[in-house]
Amino acid sequence: MNEQSLKQRVGEDMKIALRAGDKERLGTLRLILAGIKQREIDEGTELDDAQVLASMDKMLKQRRDAIAQYESAGRLDLAEKERNEVAVIQSYFPAALDADEINEQIDKAISKTGAQSMKDMGSVIAELRPHLQGRADMALVSAQVKKRLGGS
Repeated sequence: MNEQSLKQRVGEDMKIALRAGDKERLGTLRLILAGIKQREIDEGTELDDAQVLASMDKMLKQRRDAIAQYESAGRLDLAEKERNEVAVIQSYFPAALDADEINEQIDKAISKTGAQSMKDMGSVIAELRPHLQGRADMALVSAQVKKRLGGS
């Protein structure tokens, strides 16, 4: 039997949360599926696991931004709700890479693309994205690549 797609796994987990009466998890899973379906409608295609992860990564970014805004406004209750959503979304991502593994991937990408300066940064990031999406903070990876290629 084929391995279940990420989208199918979220759907199954949603049914389990519904049966268990876990309203917070259920709400987050519904948001995930709604985001995936919206993107599928917009693009007119069914998303593969990599595209689903990219969509979920965007959701994570939005939640982290909201947490910062809620905390600065003193709305710790709403920040906590966002943190719970982050935890549910992150549970679908592969294990995070440590700094050494990230540096190794960056080294490989730089040598594979032959990058030597900042003008090559786009090709290095394009090479890294499929390997690191959901497993590392791409903003931090981008900063490391920039540093290695002689940027500030």
